[in-house]
Amino acid sequence: MDASEPTFTGTLDLIRWIGWAQRKAGEDWIRARELSHEQAFVLGYLVRSPGAIQRDIAQMTRTSAASVSSLVQGLERRGLVERRTEGGDERSKRVYATPDGAELIAGFDTAMAATDETILAPLDEAERAALHALLTKITAVLPQPTRS
Repeated sequence: MDASEPTFTGTLDLIRWIGWAQRKAGEDWIRARELSHEQAFVLGYLVRSPGAIQRDIAQMTRTSAASVSSLVQGLERRGLVERRTEGGDERSKRVYATPDGAELIAGFDTAMAATDETILAPLDEAERAALHALLTKITAVLPQPTRS
């Protein structure tokens, strides 16, 4: 190991390193599809929640309505989402992933499952179960993440 490379010896340093490897794999997958993290997140959300209104997207992404509008416009220009007027009300538009948008984002969960498998590959089933049990014990006493 080069002296300039970081040395990870603390338990939480090692956990952060694993998180970094997982996050980097996701970012590489997204970047290969010429998407930003936010665009990929919104596309995935729209596949799971078709017909969302922009206010819901803004709340879910914790961004402003203006940011969401710009994000949706960029995805719309690429043919990955479409806005539709519902019930004859021009002010109320719902956003849907197009078939091309859904197809572009479709393999993300599978890619991340493969990444998880690669990360855990050095462990046998008993070691995986022990690691899971230990991490579950630790996280049981931590505050729960919130979606506010």
